[in-house]
Amino acid sequence: FIVVVAVNSTLLTINAGDYIFYTDWAWTSFVVFSVSQSTMLVVGAIYYMLFTGVPGTATYYATIMTIYTWVAKGAWFALGYPYDFIVTPVWIPSAMLLDLTYWATRRNKHAAIIIGGTLVGLSLPIFNMINLLLVRDPLEMAFKYPRPTLPPYMTPIEPQVGKFYNSPVALGSGAGAVLSVPIAALGAKLNTW
Repeated sequence: FIVVVAVNSTLLTINAGDYIFYTDWAWTSFVVFSVSQSTMLVVGAIYYMLFTGVPGTATYYATIMTIYTWVAKGAWFALGYPYDFIVTPVWIPSAMLLDLTYWATRRNKHAAIIIGGTLVGLSLPIFNMINLLLVRDPLEMAFKYPRPTLPPYMTPIEPQVGKFYNSPVALGSGAGAVLSVPIAALGAKLNTW
């Protein structure tokens, strides 16, 4: 169970921050990347650590994500991208700190969330900054190897976004969607009276 869901949550984690191409504009997306990766790691690792109750689960979770991401890195390499341009985030040391906190606080889940989460938030950006420094000339590589594009027959047709936003139908449907929840709640409340 933990392996299957950890692999699936890896898909969420590696897409939270565009992990492969955050080297394209390394320092501008670094903050967004760090926040998203720290949050995703802590949420997933805490969930599984509390599910099993075993210190070490967070590191196990991060290891699965790392292995899975290296497989994805190999796939991108097969597409022609240079291997030292495709980044694998460093999750394991931060997850080890989370496990250590859970163990040191005698399996206190609140301490694991607050203290362990803080340690992950502080450590993960540092480890990934080192990771970034080892990448080969990110900006040059970004222009030299553009992102792969879909063939014309698979390219989605862009919707007329501006026209839709300005239409009274869109305004009415949007307002209706937003107001439907409080109206339904009010109706339920009146029904109980």
